Amino acid sequence: MSRIELKNIDKFYGSNHVLKDLSLTIEDGDFMTLLGPSGCGKTTTLRVISGLERPQAGTMTIDGNEVINCETAFYLPPSKRNLNLVFQSYALWPHMTVFKNIAFGLKIKKMSSKEIEQKVHNALKTMRISEFADRYPNELSGGQQQRVAIARAIASDPKLLLLDEPLSNLDAKLRIDMRSELKRLHIEMGTTIIYVTHDQVEALTMSTKIALFKEGVLSQVTTPIELYMNPIDLSAADFIGNPRINFVPGTAKKTADGLAVRSELGEMVFHKDNMTEEETPDGEFACIMGIRPEQIHIARKGEDLPETKEDRLIVRAKVYTTQPAGSETLVTLKVGQAELLAKEIGISEYGTDEEVTAYVGLRRINVYNEKTTRLIKRATSKHLHI
Repeated sequence: MSRIELKNIDKFYGSNHVLKDLSLTIEDGDFMTLLGPSGCGKTTTLRVISGLERPQAGTMTIDGNEVINCETAFYLPPSKRNLNLVFQSYALWPHMTVFKNIAFGLKIKKMSSKEIEQKVHNALKTMRISEFADRYPNELSGGQQQRVAIARAIASDPKLLLLDEPLSNLDAKLRIDMRSELKRLHIEMGTTIIYVTHDQVEALTMSTKIALFKEGVLSQVTTPIELYMNPIDLSAADFIGNPRINFVPGTAKKTADGLAVRSELGEMVFHKDNMTEEETPDGEFACIMGIRPEQIHIARKGEDLPETKEDRLIVRAKVYTTQPAGSETLVTLKVGQAELLAKEIGISEYGTDEEVTAYVGLRRINVYNEKTTRLIKRATSKHLHI
């Protein structure tokens, strides 16, 4: 078991308030990714959990056992927290073989030679690097060195594995390969993993839960699909997604059926089942609609739209630019003064100023309160195909 609970953590560096009243629960077996831009507090959170940093306020428990209590100045040493940490730099001993690098920590724990050999071979096999056991770090590629660093971390069967941007030094292809390996490792071992990254693709593809940080504050904790479909505020929506989400300003008002919105795209009514009542003011108010590029579909002039029972927003648009990128095509559309970016899978060709019909299911659209920036109408992942 490895359930971690942080309560009301405050961390300062001088007058710089890095973590602000942070409360976060990581369940046993979670692959929890701490996500956010540089300087948001995610690495500091990891270092507080590991014991490398001491907060000025708050408590932390692992499996119900207290490891931090700032009020009593109790901080359990890192060596007694039954966790291993993998840094951005691989930190391998250059004068030791791969086998000896992995065995080093086990020898410190005074394990028998037979047990060490078995655990090292198991770790090598798990990370698929058994053939490199007798090589030195400088004889390995960056990806191979990273596998050694992770093998060293898992050799002692830790309850908790902490990874601090471990893939940032690898090229794009290796990052994809290592993401696959880490996800497989989590499934096979069942170890609780806490992973720090600023790369949203890493977070979305590997995690069971994502904790999104902004300026030392925990903005949202949820599953990857929920974070992508329903970012909690405009800042989160702008951060998550590539290409970025479309924002369309408008005015909104509660109705008996839900939420009526007017914008450059026309008038539409969103069903009240997907609304957050406490974030929706009475009377008319300014709002922002969020529409993901891949949710926008395009039909050429004369083409019939596919039949569906789903309510849709349908608008006439002109093609502003087309950006073919091999596996996908980005199309910028103009609807009056509004500009929409659509993403189509595969290669598509549209002429400049070509008239088309753009449509999107109302279920896929987010609506935010412009004043508070908070989400007031959620998108849903149901009925994803039109």
